[in-house]
Amino acid sequence: MNQIICPKCNTPFNVDEAGYADIVKQVRGPEFEKEIQERLAQAQREKEDAIKLSEASLKMTFQDEMSKNMALKESELSQLKAKLEQAEIEKQLSVNQAIQSIKEEKSKIETEKSKLENELKLKDAEKQSQEMLIRQRYEAELKNKEEVIKYKDEEIARVKDMKSKLSTKMIGETLEQHCEIEFNKIRSTGFKNAMFEKDNDIKTGTKGDYIYREKDELDNEIEIISIMFEMKNENDETATKKRNEDFLAKLDKDRTAKGCEYAVLVSMLEADNELYNTGIVDMSHLYPKMYVVRPQFFIPIISLLRNAALNSMNYKKELSLIKNQNIDITNFESKMNQFKEGFARNYDLASRKFKDAIDGIDKTIKELEKTKAALVSSENNLRLANEKTEDLTIKKLTHNNPTM
Repeated sequence: MNQIICPKCNTPFNVDEAGYADIVKQVRGPEFEKEIQERLAQAQREKEDAIKLSEASLKMTFQDEMSKNMALKESELSQLKAKLEQAEIEKQLSVNQAIQSIKEEKSKIETEKSKLENELKLKDAEKQSQEMLIRQRYEAELKNKEEVIKYKDEEIARVKDMKSKLSTKMIGETLEQHCEIEFNKIRSTGFKNAMFEKDNDIKTGTKGDYIYREKDELDNEIEIISIMFEMKNENDETATKKRNEDFLAKLDKDRTAKGCEYAVLVSMLEADNELYNTGIVDMSHLYPKMYVVRPQFFIPIISLLRNAALNSMNYKKELSLIKNQNIDITNFESKMNQFKEGFARNYDLASRKFKDAIDGIDKTIKELEKTKAALVSSENNLRLANEKTEDLTIKKLTHNNPTM
């Protein structure tokens, strides 16, 4: 059932489905359709009017905005144009300043270039002058060198001639004399406390050539350094050529036998051997503290070893002090042991004498005890005898004596 309200009296009443459908059909008739079409047409017209009104309003608003924007754009364009003109002016000023700076820099460069060119010309003049001086000096030195070479050749020839006239023994003695003279030249200046003398001691069956010894200036008991020297030379014409290593074993033996710290072979042997011609050669890989030198390094090797020894002087003094202390302690211990042994021996003798005396006293005591016992026994006997004497009377003596 469907309920319908009367539009005039507002009275509700119920109708069935068929009646409701018939009423709806009557309401939606031609009239209703016509009214709807009119209303739709009116709505369309209102819509079109509203659209036209909106379009007119928008057009007016757009025109206003366009006017405003155009005014703003023209103002901005004016400002931009002014800025561009200012930028152009500044750009022109910058360009002018840059051009001026470039001109000034170019002027400076030209001035510096001119200055450098003058300096180069001066340097070239100085270089040419120096080259001329160097050339002249070189030519003079070359001339001097030629003279020196000539002199050396003459000297070599002279030395060879002299060496050919000398025996091998004399050459060795000449080298020894050379070393001794070189040392004596400096002895008074730097080696006042040093001794450099020939080794003439053959107690060990062999000897070196020279021994260098130096002791401390303040404590003569402390030896700073000692060196065993052997000098070897050889005539170029000698048939048998010796090598430096041939003499190292004997030199090491001499060093040990004479109590030297270092061993040095001053040698002219193997004249073409670059190893020995370079200077001081350390041979300690073969023998301890062993060196081979040419004669010109005779004084330097002494100075080198001496300076090293002086640096270790404090250690040697400390070792010497410790050694002396050990010797003192050893002597004290030896004397103490002697005293102990003497005291023990005397104590043993005294102890034995004391024991003998005690034994004698014990024997004496025993004898005295025997004597005491004998005396006590004698005393008893005398007491008894005395008692018997006191008890003796004439009556007793004449008792039972018919004659008395």
